[in-house]
Amino acid sequence: MEVNESATLADILKIEGAEKMLSKYQLPCLHCPMASMEMENLKIGDICKMYGIDTKSLLEDINRIHSQL
Repeated sequence: MEVNESATLADILKIEGAEKMLSKYQLPCLHCPMASMEMENLKIGDICKMYGIDTKSLLEDINRIHSQL
C-alpha cells in the first residue's frame, strides 16, 4: 500500500523507520504535545503544507522505506 497525502501521522508512524525519516524533514509534530493527542486526524499532506515541507520528497522517502519491509 502506498502512503499518500491523506495518510494520517498515526498510520505513518506505524511504519518501521518512519519516525527517523520524518525527523530528517524536521517535522515538528513529532515533539508537539498537542499533535500527540491528534495524530489520528493529522494528515501528512496538511502538515507538510503548514510547515513548508516538500510533500513529494517526504512521501517518496516514506514509500521507499515502506516498500522495503
